Amino acid sequence: MPIEKIIVLEDDLVVRKNLEQQLRYRRYDVASTSTIASAQELLARDNFDLMIVDVRLPDGEGTDLLRQLQNRPVKPLVVMVSGFPTVDLAVDCMSQGAFTFLTKPFSNEQLAVVLKRAEEHTQLVKVNQYFSHGEDEASGYELLGSSPIMEDLRQLLRKVAPTQATVLIQGESGTGKELVARALYRNSPRSEAPFIKVNCAAVPENLIESEFFGHEKGAFTGALNKREGRFELAHGGTILLDEVSEVATTVQAKLLRVLQERELERVGGNRTVKVDVRVLATTNRRLEESVEKGDFRQDLYFRLNVVPISVPPLREHKDDIPLLADQFRQRFTRKHGVEAHGISNSCMQMLMDHAWPGNVRELQNVIERAVILCNEGGILEPAHLGILSGSPVPPSFSSGSALPPSGFLSQTDDQGEFCPLSEIEKRHILSALDRSHGNRTHAAKMLGISIRTLRNKLNEYNYRALTSGPDAGSGNAG
Repeated sequence: MPIEKIIVLEDDLVVRKNLEQQLRYRRYDVASTSTIASAQELLARDNFDLMIVDVRLPDGEGTDLLRQLQNRPVKPLVVMVSGFPTVDLAVDCMSQGAFTFLTKPFSNEQLAVVLKRAEEHTQLVKVNQYFSHGEDEASGYELLGSSPIMEDLRQLLRKVAPTQATVLIQGESGTGKELVARALYRNSPRSEAPFIKVNCAAVPENLIESEFFGHEKGAFTGALNKREGRFELAHGGTILLDEVSEVATTVQAKLLRVLQERELERVGGNRTVKVDVRVLATTNRRLEESVEKGDFRQDLYFRLNVVPISVPPLREHKDDIPLLADQFRQRFTRKHGVEAHGISNSCMQMLMDHAWPGNVRELQNVIERAVILCNEGGILEPAHLGILSGSPVPPSFSSGSALPPSGFLSQTDDQGEFCPLSEIEKRHILSALDRSHGNRTHAAKMLGISIRTLRNKLNEYNYRALTSGPDAGSGNAG
């Protein structure tokens, strides 16, 4: 509920009591008073979402208070009311920042319309504030590919999108799980409502509950104001739980309640908030294995896995590589303002031979680098790619087992002994960290894993290093 707390500032006792009754019937928290001074005391103690203010009051004009409210960091919406309305008065109130103007006496139906408009306006403002921090790059991209396996995926999406079903999207890192989620959203009845994403792997464990469900003022140190969580922001629309396998076990029970009951309580609060959201979730893990290990609740898995969608790795639809590579070439020539007119046959053959452990995201990064390194007006050549033939193939989400390509070279240690897989993984992780100059955020993106997973791996290796960059302070292992 975007609006919860309301102040009624009205000196007419009958009107004030009637308003209180109507608002409490609609389950709002109401504080009522008859003077500007007492209203200012209420505002000093708490934040309110809406005020209904009479123009004429015993200790001043309601318009004076309206002007003062515009200087507050957290401003309530203000509905001005008057029993002696004029056009000039209404225009003056609106120019001073009033949400709307009502003429006394007004009916319960008129009040209901105003409250509905105020709810919708507040919801829209909060969603816009969330999006003002920048949308993910993937938001404007389409799910590309014309191979049979991609056509089957699109057909499944066409069936699932119009429904309200919860969807669990599984696939390796870099396969385009978020693009699948956005395709479901765009083709759903909720396409005009908010689409809110929360990256479960990127949010610190001690803040994930607040991110999901919001918090009340004073709930913890630093909680200076009430804050709506991502589920409330997504009310009426769709929420994407990206990498849901990273959600801490302590939060999983509360997440289960939201999925079952479509209601929640903010951190530090006792009010039950109803939410109407469609839930989409992604994971690059096999959640069945996480359930068996006890890392993920079985009942939560069943709630998420109503409609499972598996996104294929790039090695299973290599026929799409020429189309994808050329689309990426065109995209990055526009982005970087350089001209790369095409891809040579030898370059395309190298792209086709590569194992693509990082899937479509790796291909995208390789083409972007090649476009930047390509001579102006030239074409992409193998020298621009910077990839090695026969990279290790990660385990597949498909039922069949994937064999390494014929060009795959096993790694050995200094004595020529066959390296265990854990050692190869360690070398690969440390190499990524070295290439990113110690920036763990960048290294995690290169590896296609979460920062939390990278941190855990470095803890296993007892890794210590001085790092630079935005994540240097929190990224050091130990």
